Amino acid sequence: MAFIEQLGVLSVTLGMVAMWAIALTLLYLAIAKQHEPLLLLPIGFGILLANLPLTGLMTPEEGLLWRFYRYGVEWEVIPPLVFLGLGAHTDFGPLLSQPRLIFLGAAAQGGVYLTFFAAQAFGFSLEEAATIGIIGGADGPTTIFLAAQLAPHLLGACAVAAYSYMALVPIIQPPIMRLLTTEQERAIRMKKARKVTAREKLLFPIAATLVIILLVPASAPLIGMFMLGNLFRESKVVERLAETAQDALMNIVTIFLGVSVGATMSAENFLRTDVILIFVLGLVAFTVSTASGLILAKLMNLVSSDKINPLVGAAGVSAVPMAARVVHKMGAEADKKNYLLMFAMGPNLAGVIGTVIAAGIFLSMLG
Repeated sequence: MAFIEQLGVLSVTLGMVAMWAIALTLLYLAIAKQHEPLLLLPIGFGILLANLPLTGLMTPEEGLLWRFYRYGVEWEVIPPLVFLGLGAHTDFGPLLSQPRLIFLGAAAQGGVYLTFFAAQAFGFSLEEAATIGIIGGADGPTTIFLAAQLAPHLLGACAVAAYSYMALVPIIQPPIMRLLTTEQERAIRMKKARKVTAREKLLFPIAATLVIILLVPASAPLIGMFMLGNLFRESKVVERLAETAQDALMNIVTIFLGVSVGATMSAENFLRTDVILIFVLGLVAFTVSTASGLILAKLMNLVSSDKINPLVGAAGVSAVPMAARVVHKMGAEADKKNYLLMFAMGPNLAGVIGTVIAAGIFLSMLG
């Protein structure tokens, strides 16, 4: 009898079966459709493991996945390490060559703040509303970082929403771009940007660290690691560290991050009516962020003779580099000789910084 009682199959609930279906859907999207596979695959498998009965994988103090989550995510270790790798991958040249594009990245945070107030109106607490709003930045690690501190019970839902919308950028953004721009605007060719010197690239992560963290100290874990990784890249004297941050370390922490996030999505935490609302509000946040960048670019063209292709504003969401690629593709459809990728990378990178600053502001106010 004792053996029979330990059979997991006898403890399966309908909620668990529903979560298996969600896990298998994410695995399908990752493998068959290749939508953000590096994260959706471990997240999906983490969901599957967390919803198998009698495993004890998420038992506090004892479970393997609980330890991954506690020491990696809750203790704010893994998301900053992801940013270290991202920084080592990043070339800030496109942003430094046209500093005015920073404003487009800032404008694209409009969805974050608007959704923050909208979530409050729907009855979410301030901490929950901030966590939901940050989905609009389309930055998974920042969403996880903020959720772990302000609303851990929403971490799984918000993380999956953020990564889902990142994966769906090529589907979500083009209709918004067509709606808010004309064919003539989409065909605007921007002037060739100036060449950025190696010294500028070297000094930027140091200057950005000082300015941003002095203004928003709560952003230090993410901004600090982001700029350190970039300094590894631009210093040209620690190639081994840069390569490790870009490849081996990034791959390792991505595995632990994905599985840990998936493990928080038990049937009890996920199968609630407010989770559906989170996905809806997250989509609103992402849509508004895209539109905000487009609209600001159009407004800037009213007062500048050096025209900006408004599509570039849509890259202000921090889905790097997918949003920039979508912008380039849309511009090429209007004019086959129009090359917007490097221009779009400017607001794309500014969007990453803007989302981290937004998260830091929320932490300063609510943490």
